[in-house]
Amino acid sequence: MIEDKLNLKFYKGEDIYSDGEIENDLLEAVQNPDDISEILMKHNEWPFLYHLSPIRENILEWYDFDPEGSVLEIGSGCGAVTGLLCRKAKRVVGIELSKKRSMINATRNQRYNNLEIMVGNFEDIKLDEKFDYVTLIGVLEYAIYYINDEHPFSAMLKRIQSLLKPGGKLFIAIENKYGLKYWAGAAEDHTGGYFDGIENYSNVDKVRTFSRKGIEKLLVSSGFTHNEFFYPTPDYKLPTEIYSDNYLPEPGTLRNMMVNMTVNYDRERYRFFDEEKAMDALCEDEMFAEFANSFLIVSSM
Repeated sequence: MIEDKLNLKFYKGEDIYSDGEIENDLLEAVQNPDDISEILMKHNEWPFLYHLSPIRENILEWYDFDPEGSVLEIGSGCGAVTGLLCRKAKRVVGIELSKKRSMINATRNQRYNNLEIMVGNFEDIKLDEKFDYVTLIGVLEYAIYYINDEHPFSAMLKRIQSLLKPGGKLFIAIENKYGLKYWAGAAEDHTGGYFDGIENYSNVDKVRTFSRKGIEKLLVSSGFTHNEFFYPTPDYKLPTEIYSDNYLPEPGTLRNMMVNMTVNYDRERYRFFDEEKAMDALCEDEMFAEFANSFLIVSSM
């Protein structure tokens, strides 16, 4: 039963994070998971692509999870990555603010018997177990919303430490505040404003992304001393390739991908310069890591 996957003990009766009425359409769409490809052909709205595209799973499909391991997926949303985790690990616990999104997740992943979704704020949910893996896929940047602390990002990371088994891994997928697309005229993914991240969110209260050095400093100061960086391309949302510090793109490598790298799926954007030429120059000067659009970080203590 779908309802059996939902743990509502910590749910306060209100969905405070939502894409609006389109989530009703998403719930209807996942009633028959076998039709997802056809549904994506019919709907061009960004929420359909973002929540339902199988490309989302590429972010962690390549990782060699322990099949006997357990995963805590913080911010499990509509289940874009949840099904992959259920296939990779023995037990998956999702945490999600929204009951509607949790219903979408539970419906599309009803075939898996190793899934529990806890509905509520991460800060309020009490967990009596530790996990081999914790994921923050597009979540850390919103810590100000749901962590009541003077230093919400560090506080969130420190709580995650307490939930990891010895040798456990934390996965963080997040945009780079200095991603090349933002310099070239793309709106900031979370705010819709131009240059908000580059200007250090001077007029923004509720969201933060980081540079490569900035997030590494945050992780180390929060107790995660071992951090391996990967670079989902074109970004972590719809990645088709994932580079690492041991395997970086060379000049010309990304030219066929630049159309996807420069698109803003949900809004218009400017184009201030030729991003293909700029990307080639960054690769030649070994600066790709600093200007990649997104990071995937595998961290441990």
